[in-house]
Amino acid sequence: MTDDAILCLEEAEEKMQHAIQHLEKEFQKIRAGKANPNMLSGVRVEYYGVSTPIEQTSNINTPDPRQIIVQPFDKSTIHEIEKAILNANLGFNPQNEGELIRIQVPPLTEERRMELVKKVKHVGEETKIGIRNARRSANEEDKKLEKEGMAEDEAKHLSDEIQKLTDNYIEKIESLVEAKEKDIMTV
Repeated sequence: MTDDAILCLEEAEEKMQHAIQHLEKEFQKIRAGKANPNMLSGVRVEYYGVSTPIEQTSNINTPDPRQIIVQPFDKSTIHEIEKAILNANLGFNPQNEGELIRIQVPPLTEERRMELVKKVKHVGEETKIGIRNARRSANEEDKKLEKEGMAEDEAKHLSDEIQKLTDNYIEKIESLVEAKEKDIMTV
């Protein structure tokens, strides 16, 4: 393969890898019934007048599968942190215990589990679209390289490699979606 073809393939793989990483981050935010510090990612706290991610204001731990403990670095900001968790609309009821905030993670109902599975499938489909978009740009680059003088059989080989790469990443997405779905449905 020519250097241009290899570069085209590497760029496509990099885009596809980013799509998988995004999918994994999204899945961390979807709770599967077990407490996880990532459930609070995205919560922003008014910290000395600046909107700050909660992870930068507190230690967040999960001592058991049903609760999250938030320990502020600065005890005087505990009320702002509690307010931010409530305002995030995560369905949690934080309990301020003076030095820390305790959050009981309620068990998921069957209906809620089904909603989460739908969301997981939707996020999986969006990621597949991202993979297909990466394939499309790589194929456009392949056609451009062929017009610029790349051998026809070389262009065909590159096209085949792009498709193999796409198939591998689509398979990864499907297995990640399946694993997350199983995790959510496990009571």
